[in-house]
Amino acid sequence: MRDHARITQFDRRQFLLSATAAAGLLPLITKAAHGETALERSRQFEETFARLTHGVTPVAEKVTVDLPELADNGNFVPITMTVASPMTDADHVKAIHIVSTANPVALVATFHLSPVNAVARVQSRMRLAKTQDVIVLAELSSGEMLMSTTKVGVTIGGCGD
Repeated sequence: MRDHARITQFDRRQFLLSATAAAGLLPLITKAAHGETALERSRQFEETFARLTHGVTPVAEKVTVDLPELADNGNFVPITMTVASPMTDADHVKAIHIVSTANPVALVATFHLSPVNAVARVQSRMRLAKTQDVIVLAELSSGEMLMSTTKVGVTIGGCGD
């Protein structure tokens, strides 16, 4: 005859103690799943920023960003970016990048442009985890980088943090 696994019965006290212990581990499990600390996010932001700028120091001019100072809901934050550029074959915006300093993923979006666009203007929506700086980088055909930084307050985070 085979040995059958013995089923243990818990009384209410044992069940509540086990459930409480398991609930206490949830934050650790969640952190392990996300694997992100403030230091890691900062490092990821710096790496993303360096990769996007190609070692070129961005100039803080010619980029206009329209963002709310306070976003009631981080799941839906409207953004409008405009770059003063003639948008000709010789001088145009190649890409506009949105980078966040505190989201789980630093690169929010990249928009590729060409002279066909005629105007270097992009409207979109994004998610923000918490109050943070949002950096918009404009990559020009000349290799120059332009930048604008805007602080956005977030009441309710939108990235699952």
